[in-house]
Amino acid sequence: MKVYDEKHIKNIALLGAPKAGKTLLAEDMLFEAGIIHRRGTIEGKNTVSDCHEIEQERGNSVFATCLHTEWRDYKINIIDTPGFDDFAGEMIASLRVADTCVLVINAQHGVEVSTELIWNYVDRFQKPVIFAINQVDHPKSDFDSAFVSLQKRFGTPVTQMQYPANQGEGFNAIIDLLKMVMYKFPATGGKPEKLPIPESEKEKAAMLHNSLVEKAAENDEKLMEKYFETGTLDEDEMREGLKLGMIHHDVFPVFCMSAKKNMGSGRMMGFIDNVAPSPREAKPEMTLEGKEIFFDPSKPTALFVFKSHIEPNLGRLSFFKVISGEVTSTSELVNSQTGAIERFHQLFIMDGKTRQPVDKLVAGDIGATLKLKDTYTNQTLHAKNFEVTINPIEFPEPRIRTAVVAHSKNDDEKIGEVLHKIHQEDPTLLVTYSRELKQLIISGQGELHLTVCKWFLEKMYNLHVDFVSPRISYRETIRKSSSSSYRHKKQSGGAGQFGEVYMKIEPYYDGMPEPTEFSIRGKEVIELEWGGKLVFYNCIVGGVIDTRFIPSILKGVMEKMEEGPITGSYVRDVRVMVYDGKMHPVDSNDISFKIAGMMAFKEAFMKAEPQLLEPIIDLEVMVPEEIVGDVMGDLQTRRSLIMGIDTKANYQVIKARTPLAELDRYSTTLRSLSQGRGTFSQQFADFAPVPFEVQQKLAKNSKVVEVELV
Repeated sequence: MKVYDEKHIKNIALLGAPKAGKTLLAEDMLFEAGIIHRRGTIEGKNTVSDCHEIEQERGNSVFATCLHTEWRDYKINIIDTPGFDDFAGEMIASLRVADTCVLVINAQHGVEVSTELIWNYVDRFQKPVIFAINQVDHPKSDFDSAFVSLQKRFGTPVTQMQYPANQGEGFNAIIDLLKMVMYKFPATGGKPEKLPIPESEKEKAAMLHNSLVEKAAENDEKLMEKYFETGTLDEDEMREGLKLGMIHHDVFPVFCMSAKKNMGSGRMMGFIDNVAPSPREAKPEMTLEGKEIFFDPSKPTALFVFKSHIEPNLGRLSFFKVISGEVTSTSELVNSQTGAIERFHQLFIMDGKTRQPVDKLVAGDIGATLKLKDTYTNQTLHAKNFEVTINPIEFPEPRIRTAVVAHSKNDDEKIGEVLHKIHQEDPTLLVTYSRELKQLIISGQGELHLTVCKWFLEKMYNLHVDFVSPRISYRETIRKSSSSSYRHKKQSGGAGQFGEVYMKIEPYYDGMPEPTEFSIRGKEVIELEWGGKLVFYNCIVGGVIDTRFIPSILKGVMEKMEEGPITGSYVRDVRVMVYDGKMHPVDSNDISFKIAGMMAFKEAFMKAEPQLLEPIIDLEVMVPEEIVGDVMGDLQTRRSLIMGIDTKANYQVIKARTPLAELDRYSTTLRSLSQGRGTFSQQFADFAPVPFEVQQKLAKNSKVVEVELV
């Protein structure tokens, strides 16, 4: 395969709502370039892009798929992305390495909910954008309404390049406003005939062409001067102005097409070749060290791994973009995060599941390799004397979590290993084992995301599991002070056990004054690993308990704090004063005082009005204005405290504080309430007291019932 330089490579990501037609558009682009000789269909389950079994089973994209075309001396790398927000990680990784985004719009619907959600990611990266209004052959196609919806949502940068001459079932012609010709397609699609614009369309086309010339001129002072002098620009000058506008997010060109009939994709590919920025013209990559790296093949090699995929019986495929220099099938590079040496043995260009071996890829290009030993998504490989780390992708925080329970206990260990592999492929799926909850927890972007994970466990690895609601990480504390004593005495022939401890416990808060009722001989402040503090005072006078036994008393207290009396949850924010006791010259030992300390603490805790605390989440819910009332009503049923409402673009952002216990499957509820138009983010805020009636219910249902609730 020909090696393309950084000036003749174009990297695009196909984005859009589900069923907008991204996969069929990718199919057209490969067919037009001769990469494939027959176009596949979704129904036929034979497209190049949706090549995974689960994608064919579901009829939509689940993974971002790398493809390529070679079109008129340019190489176009294409990444076809899923449309569902549950797979946001695939979209974000693709956007990270694309130089231009092609946002596919359904001509029947215009800007959809998913379009809005995808735009939030596009806007973050500020990559050049092309809108492709697809399905203009559909009986319910309304190109004008779709175009207006784009203008209304994205403003004046939306720039019309084409419009259909006859949309609907008879669609076969496009008026092109840059070249000022009409493209008429044969019934089977493909290469069109260039014809003069019909008389009936000349006035409209001329008016829109003039608007396009003005838009191109706005982006460069020299072009603007020429436009004022001559009243027009030639085609090359318009391309130059449009390219500058795209780079600065001041121009979003709009094309029209029918991917199903293969009409219009070739013209857009030509525009991508001639106008869309190449890596050489794109913004440089930034490193963690704050340096800019330009896509320059003459510099030392650096590449960024943006995606990993494990193929059964094959191994891990690593997808990367060459940031600088060049990589060959014999390269030896260093992983900047781990220091591991990675030796390349194979280099590929990917078209779905088809691997095309190549010998070399240069800066700006996208490729893949097999079986890197110790390199995963979001990592940088570089030449030995060129130490750089490319800024990693910031993936979204999880919005849903579930506990995983194996049908067979024998599969527990294997399930953990497989989930770790899945996380390496998909960093937005987090896997943790909670020692506190004694559950394996996975967290993802939504119900569909978790469903796909379960499919992999069962279909690819033959591991059968149930997803159940995870337990909640409650905390326990006290509301008042109390005192207790406990004597541990055991005699069983020979040396016995004896230890007696008197202690007082109090609720602790930062900044509280030191106790004055006892003489303090020692103090230890312990930052608990589960949050909060234990402040432990040695107030023993007169040597009634030897100093060497004080650590044992503390150890007993700590052990009891790991399993509180209400629900068995961790205890926090308590201070303990050991002020008296007794010991035996022969029978006292460490274990005796550990047990005495534990039981004295337990008894004191029971009398100190135990309080259960629950995790509280800072929640931000972004929804259209018309459904704010419904969403707020639902939040209030979840014991939420509404903190305020802000405006962001066309959305309202509801800020609330909500107990984690009330957010189980919230993503599903929000999707239902908003018809898929809402999204949310969450972040742990703090622990707060559980309402009395909720605490009673939780204590009743708990296996640990040691205290009568006051």
